[in-house]
Amino acid sequence: MSIVIGTNKSSLQAANYLSANQTQLSNTLSSLSSGSRLTNPSTDSGGLAVSMQLTATANRDSAIINTIANAQSFLQTQNGALQVATSLVDRISQLVTMSKDVTLTTTNTANYNTEFSQLQSELTTIIGAQYNGIALFTSATASGSLPVLSTNDLSTSNQISIAQLNLGATAGGTGNIGNLAAVSTNNSATAGYTSLTAIGASDITSFVNTIATFAATNGAEQSRLNFASQLATNDRTSLQSANSSISDTDIAQATTALAKWNVLVQAGTSMLTQANNSAQTVLKLITG
Repeated sequence: MSIVIGTNKSSLQAANYLSANQTQLSNTLSSLSSGSRLTNPSTDSGGLAVSMQLTATANRDSAIINTIANAQSFLQTQNGALQVATSLVDRISQLVTMSKDVTLTTTNTANYNTEFSQLQSELTTIIGAQYNGIALFTSATASGSLPVLSTNDLSTSNQISIAQLNLGATAGGTGNIGNLAAVSTNNSATAGYTSLTAIGASDITSFVNTIATFAATNGAEQSRLNFASQLATNDRTSLQSANSSISDTDIAQATTALAKWNVLVQAGTSMLTQANNSAQTVLKLITG
Protein backbone atom coordinates (compact mmCIF):
# COMPACT_ATOMS: atom_id res chain seq x y z
CA MET A 1 0.00 0.00 0.00
CA SER A 2 1.40 3.36 -1.06
CA ILE A 3 2.07 6.06 1.50
CA VAL A 4 0.68 9.49 0.50
CA ILE A 5 0.26 12.90 2.05
CA GLY A 6 -2.59 14.44 -0.03
CA THR A 7 -5.35 12.06 1.06
CA ASN A 8 -5.54 10.21 4.33
CA LYS A 9 -7.82 7.38 3.21
CA SER A 10 -7.72 5.61 6.56
CA SER A 11 -8.88 8.76 8.30
CA LEU A 12 -11.72 9.26 5.80
CA GLN A 13 -12.94 5.68 6.20
CA ALA A 14 -12.77 5.92 9.98
CA ALA A 15 -14.66 9.22 9.86
CA ASN A 16 -17.39 7.68 7.64
CA TYR A 17 -17.86 4.73 9.98
CA LEU A 18 -17.87 7.01 12.99
CA SER A 19 -20.53 9.24 11.41
CA ALA A 20 -22.75 6.28 10.52
CA ASN A 21 -22.40 4.74 13.96
CA GLN A 22 -23.04 8.09 15.63
CA THR A 23 -26.28 8.42 13.63
CA GLN A 24 -27.41 4.96 14.74
CA LEU A 25 -26.53 5.81 18.35
CA SER A 26 -28.52 9.06 18.15
CA ASN A 27 -31.55 7.25 16.70
CA THR A 28 -31.38 4.62 19.42
CA LEU A 29 -31.18 7.25 22.14
CA SER A 30 -34.19 9.07 20.65
CA SER A 31 -36.11 5.82 20.47
CA LEU A 32 -35.38 4.96 24.09
CA SER A 33 -36.04 8.44 25.46
CA SER A 34 -39.36 8.86 23.57
CA GLY A 35 -40.61 5.29 23.72
CA SER A 36 -41.34 5.43 20.00
CA ARG A 37 -39.28 3.93 17.21
CA LEU A 38 -40.81 6.38 14.70
CA THR A 39 -39.28 9.60 15.99
CA ASN A 40 -37.64 10.01 12.61
CA PRO A 41 -39.98 9.50 9.61
CA SER A 42 -37.13 8.00 7.61
CA THR A 43 -36.89 5.12 10.09
CA ASP A 44 -40.06 3.52 8.69
CA SER A 45 -42.11 5.84 6.50
CA GLY A 46 -44.63 3.15 5.60
CA GLY A 47 -45.04 2.13 9.22
CA LEU A 48 -45.51 5.78 10.20
CA ALA A 49 -48.40 6.13 7.75
CA VAL A 50 -50.09 2.98 9.05
CA SER A 51 -49.52 4.10 12.64
CA MET A 52 -51.18 7.46 11.97
CA GLN A 53 -54.22 5.73 10.44
CA LEU A 54 -54.53 3.28 13.33
CA THR A 55 -54.21 6.10 15.86
CA ALA A 56 -56.93 8.15 14.16
CA THR A 57 -59.29 5.17 14.06
CA ALA A 58 -58.62 4.32 17.71
CA ASN A 59 -59.30 7.95 18.66
CA ARG A 60 -62.64 7.79 16.83
CA ASP A 61 -63.43 4.66 18.84
CA SER A 62 -62.76 6.65 22.01
CA ALA A 63 -65.17 9.33 20.80
CA ILE A 64 -67.76 6.64 19.97
CA ILE A 65 -67.41 5.20 23.49
CA ASN A 66 -67.99 8.66 24.98
CA THR A 67 -71.01 9.22 22.72
CA ILE A 68 -72.52 5.89 23.77
CA ALA A 69 -71.85 6.72 27.43
CA ASN A 70 -73.75 10.00 27.02
CA ALA A 71 -76.66 8.14 25.40
CA GLN A 72 -76.64 5.68 28.31
CA SER A 73 -76.79 8.59 30.75
CA PHE A 74 -79.79 9.95 28.82
CA LEU A 75 -81.56 6.60 29.08
CA GLN A 76 -80.70 6.23 32.76
CA THR A 77 -82.19 9.66 33.43
CA GLN A 78 -85.25 8.72 31.39
CA ASN A 79 -85.58 5.48 33.34
CA GLY A 80 -85.39 7.38 36.61
CA ALA A 81 -88.23 9.63 35.46
CA LEU A 82 -90.28 6.57 34.48
CA GLN A 83 -89.77 5.06 37.92
CA VAL A 84 -91.07 8.23 39.56
CA ALA A 85 -93.99 8.30 37.11
CA THR A 86 -94.73 4.70 38.07
CA SER A 87 -94.82 5.66 41.74
CA LEU A 88 -97.13 8.56 40.92
CA VAL A 89 -99.54 6.35 38.99
CA ASP A 90 -99.44 3.83 41.82
CA ARG A 91 -100.29 6.54 44.34
CA ILE A 92 -103.10 7.82 42.12
CA SER A 93 -104.51 4.30 41.92
CA GLN A 94 -104.52 4.20 45.72
CA LEU A 95 -106.31 7.54 45.84
CA VAL A 96 -108.89 6.29 43.36
CA THR A 97 -109.54 3.26 45.55
CA MET A 98 -109.73 5.30 48.75
CA SER A 99 -112.00 7.91 47.18
CA LYS A 100 -114.62 5.22 46.59
CA ASP A 101 -114.85 4.43 50.31
CA VAL A 102 -118.54 4.79 51.22
CA THR A 103 -117.66 5.97 54.72
CA LEU A 104 -115.98 9.13 53.40
CA THR A 105 -117.61 12.52 53.54
CA THR A 106 -117.58 14.99 50.70
CA THR A 107 -114.80 16.87 52.51
CA ASN A 108 -112.69 13.69 52.72
CA THR A 109 -113.09 13.06 49.01
CA ALA A 110 -112.16 16.66 48.26
CA ASN A 111 -108.94 16.22 50.23
CA TYR A 112 -108.01 13.21 48.12
CA ASN A 113 -108.74 15.23 44.99
CA THR A 114 -106.45 17.97 46.29
CA GLU A 115 -103.57 15.50 46.45
CA PHE A 116 -104.55 14.13 43.05
CA SER A 117 -104.31 17.64 41.59
CA GLN A 118 -100.81 18.04 43.00
CA LEU A 119 -99.77 14.68 41.59
CA GLN A 120 -101.10 15.72 38.18
CA SER A 121 -98.86 18.80 38.30
CA GLU A 122 -95.83 16.70 39.21
CA LEU A 123 -96.62 14.26 36.43
CA THR A 124 -96.72 17.19 34.02
CA THR A 125 -93.27 18.22 35.30
CA ILE A 126 -91.92 14.72 34.63
CA ILE A 127 -93.37 14.69 31.11
CA GLY A 128 -91.51 17.94 30.37
CA ALA A 129 -88.20 16.78 31.88
CA GLN A 130 -85.02 17.30 29.86
CA TYR A 131 -81.46 16.02 29.75
CA ASN A 132 -78.98 18.73 28.74
CA GLY A 133 -81.78 20.55 26.92
CA ILE A 134 -82.99 17.40 25.13
CA ALA A 135 -86.55 16.28 25.97
CA LEU A 136 -86.70 12.90 27.70
CA PHE A 137 -90.23 12.39 26.43
CA THR A 138 -92.37 13.67 23.59
CA SER A 139 -95.97 14.78 23.60
CA ALA A 140 -96.49 13.59 20.04
CA THR A 141 -98.71 10.61 19.29
CA ALA A 142 -95.62 8.54 18.42
CA SER A 143 -92.23 8.25 20.10
CA GLY A 144 -89.42 10.33 18.70
CA SER A 145 -85.92 8.95 18.22
CA LEU A 146 -82.35 10.13 18.75
CA PRO A 147 -79.59 8.60 16.57
CA VAL A 148 -76.44 7.36 18.33
CA LEU A 149 -73.29 6.60 16.33
CA SER A 150 -71.95 3.17 17.26
CA THR A 151 -69.06 2.45 14.83
CA ASN A 152 -65.82 4.28 14.04
CA ASP A 153 -66.61 4.45 10.31
CA LEU A 154 -69.27 7.04 11.23
CA SER A 155 -71.80 5.18 9.09
CA THR A 156 -75.36 6.36 9.61
CA SER A 157 -76.58 2.86 8.68
CA ASN A 158 -75.09 1.58 11.93
CA GLN A 159 -76.71 4.16 14.17
CA ILE A 160 -78.66 3.06 17.24
CA SER A 161 -81.95 4.87 17.77
CA ILE A 162 -83.02 5.63 21.32
CA ALA A 163 -86.61 6.68 21.91
CA GLN A 164 -88.06 9.90 23.24
CA LEU A 165 -91.05 7.99 24.60
CA ASN A 166 -94.49 9.49 24.03
CA LEU A 167 -95.21 9.77 27.73
CA GLY A 168 -96.93 13.10 27.27
CA ALA A 169 -99.35 12.17 24.48
CA THR A 170 -102.89 13.33 25.23
CA ALA A 171 -104.71 11.58 22.39
CA GLY A 172 -105.16 8.10 21.05
CA GLY A 173 -106.43 6.12 24.04
CA THR A 174 -106.79 5.92 27.79
CA GLY A 175 -103.31 4.52 28.29
CA ASN A 176 -101.52 7.76 27.42
CA ILE A 177 -100.00 9.26 30.56
CA GLY A 178 -100.58 12.76 29.21
CA ASN A 179 -104.30 12.18 29.69
CA LEU A 180 -103.75 11.51 33.38
CA ALA A 181 -101.72 14.69 33.78
CA ALA A 182 -104.19 16.82 31.85
CA VAL A 183 -107.26 18.48 33.30
CA SER A 184 -110.45 18.84 31.25
CA THR A 185 -113.95 20.08 32.02
CA ASN A 186 -115.72 17.19 30.34
CA ASN A 187 -113.82 14.34 32.06
CA SER A 188 -113.18 12.69 28.68
CA ALA A 189 -110.77 9.78 28.83
CA THR A 190 -108.81 11.28 25.94
CA ALA A 191 -108.80 14.83 27.24
CA GLY A 192 -107.90 14.60 30.90
CA TYR A 193 -109.36 14.07 34.34
CA THR A 194 -110.71 16.67 36.73
CA SER A 195 -111.24 14.34 39.68
CA LEU A 196 -110.58 10.86 40.95
CA THR A 197 -114.15 9.77 40.22
CA ALA A 198 -113.45 10.09 36.49
CA ILE A 199 -110.73 7.41 36.63
CA GLY A 200 -111.81 3.80 36.26
CA ALA A 201 -109.98 0.55 37.00
CA SER A 202 -109.31 -0.03 33.29
CA ASP A 203 -107.71 3.42 33.07
CA ILE A 204 -105.27 2.63 35.87
CA THR A 205 -104.39 -0.70 34.25
CA SER A 206 -103.75 1.06 30.94
CA PHE A 207 -101.51 3.67 32.56
CA VAL A 208 -99.44 1.02 34.36
CA ASN A 209 -99.12 -1.06 31.19
CA THR A 210 -98.00 1.98 29.23
CA ILE A 211 -95.22 2.83 31.68
CA ALA A 212 -94.21 -0.84 31.90
CA THR A 213 -93.87 -0.99 28.10
CA PHE A 214 -91.83 2.21 28.10
CA ALA A 215 -89.57 0.84 30.85
CA ALA A 216 -89.00 -2.33 28.84
CA THR A 217 -88.11 -0.25 25.77
CA ASN A 218 -85.69 1.83 27.83
CA GLY A 219 -84.04 -1.29 29.27
CA ALA A 220 -83.70 -2.91 25.86
CA GLU A 221 -82.01 0.19 24.46
CA GLN A 222 -79.61 0.36 27.42
CA SER A 223 -78.75 -3.31 26.89
CA ARG A 224 -77.90 -2.74 23.23
CA LEU A 225 -75.80 0.31 24.04
CA ASN A 226 -73.85 -1.71 26.61
CA PHE A 227 -72.92 -4.25 23.94
CA ALA A 228 -72.10 -1.49 21.43
CA SER A 229 -69.78 0.09 24.00
CA GLN A 230 -68.06 -3.27 24.59
CA LEU A 231 -67.56 -3.70 20.84
CA ALA A 232 -66.07 -0.22 20.45
CA THR A 233 -63.81 -0.79 23.48
CA ASN A 234 -62.54 -4.11 22.10
CA ASP A 235 -61.96 -2.54 18.69
CA ARG A 236 -60.00 0.33 20.24
CA THR A 237 -57.86 -2.10 22.24
CA SER A 238 -57.06 -4.14 19.13
CA LEU A 239 -56.12 -1.03 17.17
CA GLN A 240 -53.90 0.26 19.96
CA SER A 241 -52.20 -3.13 20.20
CA ALA A 242 -51.56 -3.21 16.44
CA ASN A 243 -50.23 0.35 16.54
CA SER A 244 -47.96 -0.54 19.47
CA SER A 245 -46.23 -3.26 17.46
CA ILE A 246 -45.46 -0.69 14.76
CA SER A 247 -44.58 2.45 16.68
CA ASP A 248 -43.46 1.50 20.20
CA THR A 249 -39.83 0.88 21.07
CA ASP A 250 -38.77 -2.64 21.98
CA ILE A 251 -36.79 -1.65 25.08
CA ALA A 252 -34.82 -4.89 25.31
CA GLN A 253 -33.76 -4.70 21.68
CA ALA A 254 -33.03 -0.99 21.86
CA THR A 255 -30.84 -1.24 24.96
CA THR A 256 -28.85 -4.03 23.28
CA ALA A 257 -28.39 -1.82 20.22
CA LEU A 258 -27.42 1.11 22.45
CA ALA A 259 -24.55 -0.90 23.92
CA LYS A 260 -23.43 -1.93 20.42
CA TRP A 261 -23.46 1.60 18.97
CA ASN A 262 -21.76 3.03 22.06
CA VAL A 263 -18.87 0.61 21.64
CA LEU A 264 -18.63 1.26 17.90
CA VAL A 265 -18.65 5.04 18.36
CA GLN A 266 -15.93 4.84 20.99
CA ALA A 267 -13.91 2.48 18.81
CA GLY A 268 -14.45 4.70 15.77
CA THR A 269 -13.29 7.75 17.67
CA SER A 270 -10.17 5.93 18.77
CA MET A 271 -9.44 4.67 15.23
CA LEU A 272 -9.99 8.10 13.72
CA THR A 273 -7.43 9.49 16.17
CA GLN A 274 -4.93 6.82 15.18
CA ALA A 275 -5.64 7.38 11.47
CA ASN A 276 -4.98 11.10 11.86
CA ASN A 277 -1.74 10.32 13.69
CA SER A 278 -0.59 8.03 10.89
CA ALA A 279 0.74 11.12 9.07
CA GLN A 280 3.55 11.15 11.63
CA THR A 281 4.97 8.10 9.77
CA VAL A 282 5.26 10.13 6.58
CA LEU A 283 6.94 12.94 8.50
CA LYS A 284 9.57 10.55 9.80
CA LEU A 285 10.30 9.37 6.26
CA ILE A 286 10.72 12.94 5.09
CA THR A 287 12.85 14.16 7.98
CA GLY A 288 14.85 10.92 8.12
